[in-house]
Amino acid sequence: MIKYGMFVLLSFCLLSFVRAQDTFSIIALDSSRRSVGSAGASCVDLVALKIEDASFLADHVPGVGGIHTQAAYLVANQNKALKALEAGEGAAEIIDILIGEDAEGNASIRQYGVVIFGQNRPQVAAFTGDSCLVEKHHITGDINGMYYSVQGNILSSPKILQSMESAFRMTEGDLACRLMAAMQAANMVGADARCSVEKTSSLFSFLKLTEATDAAGQPSLSVEVSLPSGSGAEPIDSLQILFNKKHPCGAYSD
Repeated sequence: MIKYGMFVLLSFCLLSFVRAQDTFSIIALDSSRRSVGSAGASCVDLVALKIEDASFLADHVPGVGGIHTQAAYLVANQNKALKALEAGEGAAEIIDILIGEDAEGNASIRQYGVVIFGQNRPQVAAFTGDSCLVEKHHITGDINGMYYSVQGNILSSPKILQSMESAFRMTEGDLACRLMAAMQAANMVGADARCSVEKTSSLFSFLKLTEATDAAGQPSLSVEVSLPSGSGAEPIDSLQILFNKKHPCGAYSD
């Protein structure tokens, strides 16, 4: 399940220190519905890079779980994570594999979040390398059978992730609605510190949700927005509009 087209990004990464980074994101599962969802945003100009899939850092395996691979992103590490998911490895074991078998031998610059349903109970694990760019943090937890990992790097403040977690936990509704609320909680200028000059939180944002009955790579819900540098538009606001058309939740739906 290699992500075709990601080699363009890989080539860019080799030529630039500022690699693609999903600066703030959340991955979560609903153990009762056996659905897994992802949402995130970053100040990387995917339009200029000609990358069409804004959710490329998030992989889901229906009925199994999902993973985010971010910070100094490498397609080789993501493919390794996906294979470990498909092989039925535990959340902590997947993190260990990614740290021990990093494609460049430098896991200290990576960041990961993993949720899986597991055989007995859901599992969540995360990793933030010591050399990720600050602010960098991750938070894991669960509420009402929903397990989540929130992670970010190059944040303007550690409060970004705290606000995302709080919104996810406090919002009424299903997994998708909670994920969208978490994104709105990060909707502030410079949430990704690099986008302070853009007067936005980020340049691209996405949200997708996969049910256990979905075919691989075909999530039931998928919305994304990619804006060019200098547009001055807020991608999370645009994402909310698209989301409301497919999955209205009440809050933020006007």
